[in-house]
Amino acid sequence: MGTPIRAVIWNEFIHEQEHEAIRKIYPKGIHQVIAEALEKTGNFSVSTATLDQPEHGLSKELLENTQVLYWWGHIAHDKVQNEIVERVKQRVLEGMGLVVLHSGHYSKIFRSLMGTTCSLKWREAAEKERIWVIEPSHPIAQDLPVNEGGYFEIPHEEMYGERFEIPVPDELVFVSWFQGGEVFRSGCCWNRGAGRIFYFRPGHESYPTYYNTAVQKILVNAGYWAAERVKIQDRCPNSPALEPLPEPPAEFGQAGIVQNLEDIQ
Repeated sequence: MGTPIRAVIWNEFIHEQEHEAIRKIYPKGIHQVIAEALEKTGNFSVSTATLDQPEHGLSKELLENTQVLYWWGHIAHDKVQNEIVERVKQRVLEGMGLVVLHSGHYSKIFRSLMGTTCSLKWREAAEKERIWVIEPSHPIAQDLPVNEGGYFEIPHEEMYGERFEIPVPDELVFVSWFQGGEVFRSGCCWNRGAGRIFYFRPGHESYPTYYNTAVQKILVNAGYWAAERVKIQDRCPNSPALEPLPEPPAEFGQAGIVQNLEDIQ
């Protein structure tokens, strides 16, 4: 892969500290499990950031050098400072990739980039989730450990169900079916500005989903796919002409605005 992809894993890191049952699953936090999954490929240079750090761990300097940002949030969406949200959004528009995970669907950054409520139906009943690979040619679906039917299963997960209030994805890679009967668009891709966004549904904090081999492979592939390819900074310059231009008519001002309507009537 050449130079390692510079990735940041952002996590609220609240559940793991407040609930013993969740701490047993993710003793160092969800972010550390995801970081380790990326690091073991040898193709990522990974750092982590959490809500309680100054600037939520997302300084201008850090984001300027980040090629892909993973985002896990749940119970503290409202505690993320709007200034930081705008900072992340600007970097996505410039080209940084964003991978939004599970309940991050309701995060400020995802809702801002989508322009919709991003609401859905949910149920926590530890039910089976069957994830269908409906676009096997997509880079995020490459080399997944799926069965001959073209799907893999997670034994216990929280249910998310349609309708998922999002813009129509540019590409839909995965669709989930749940034991209770619901279906959900669980792997969605968008382009925003110069940046790529991938939303991936599985990952409720009460279950060991992020240890799943297929899930980890998807997270790795998502990093490859979404990582910044070009940086286009927000500028609106007054551009000189490339070719010679004639003098504008005298009745027009410098900005192309008619100075006196009577002069051209």
